[in-house]
Amino acid sequence: MPAPPSSAACAGIEMTAANNSRRKPLIPARWAPYVFISPFFILFGAFGLFPLLFSIVLSFHQWDPVAGVAGMHWVGLDNFVYALTRDDWLRKAMFNTLWIALVSGIPQHLVALPLAWFLHRGFGRARNAVTGAYFLPFITSTVAISLVFSSLFSKDFGLVNAAFASLREVPVLGWLVPGRSIDWSQPGYTKWMISAVVFWRYVGWNTMLYMSAIQTIPVDLLEAAQIDGASARQRFLHIVLPLLKPMMFFAVTLSIIGNLQLFEEPFILTGGTGGIDQAGKTAAMHMYAVAFMDGDFGTASAIAWLLFMLIAGSTWINKRLLGARA
Repeated sequence: MPAPPSSAACAGIEMTAANNSRRKPLIPARWAPYVFISPFFILFGAFGLFPLLFSIVLSFHQWDPVAGVAGMHWVGLDNFVYALTRDDWLRKAMFNTLWIALVSGIPQHLVALPLAWFLHRGFGRARNAVTGAYFLPFITSTVAISLVFSSLFSKDFGLVNAAFASLREVPVLGWLVPGRSIDWSQPGYTKWMISAVVFWRYVGWNTMLYMSAIQTIPVDLLEAAQIDGASARQRFLHIVLPLLKPMMFFAVTLSIIGNLQLFEEPFILTGGTGGIDQAGKTAAMHMYAVAFMDGDFGTASAIAWLLFMLIAGSTWINKRLLGARA
């Protein structure tokens, strides 16, 4: 049987435990929350804030990236003046961007609003599955979508032209479709093709937004209106639409930001060139070309901030139209 520890050994053990309990922590307790949250701020500063501030500085400089930071030369507002007054391709790209934004953006909401109401009323518990089907294009790879639609819009073998050819054989509908196969790469059709892809991809996203907002409307309010004799159309126009104004402001704002920054769909559909006569080139594509093809990062940064001002101005107008009474 082992002998019990002596009183001296017990005292030593107690002194060691006391010393360990009084050992200072690596960091003071009051700093612990900031240490735990610091990775976010470090990553944001390195990959978010620094590029933002550097682009502001770069927009006032002419820069040769090969020479490093020492290759930056101050030019003041020359980059902005050049982009606004002498860059003809930027003006064309801005026109294309606004054209596509209007033609693809407005129908998104005109379709998504009544579609969300229809799904909410007509499918009951199955509406989530149906809404998920509409939402699927939004989460699908942009590259895959653009490649598929490139095949669909092929002049000789595309299904779109094949559908038009079938409709031409219908006596009532024949006059509505073109009399020959459409070459969608031609300038007159390129923007329509891009707008169709953008509309198809984002109409489900807006439908989901409006659906989520409709589900927050009190059921008692709609039931009371129905008891008072209001039809589904009247309930939608006089109850649902006014209560959806906050969500309409949010959804339209997202559409403005997304459409004015449109890049992936037109880039892939036009092979990165913007198509014949740059008919499908957007402002984001032009900014990319100026920076990485022409090597003029200063002008590209100026274009980026001009685009930011356009987005901010459009959002302010949207706020005045939809957000003031929301």
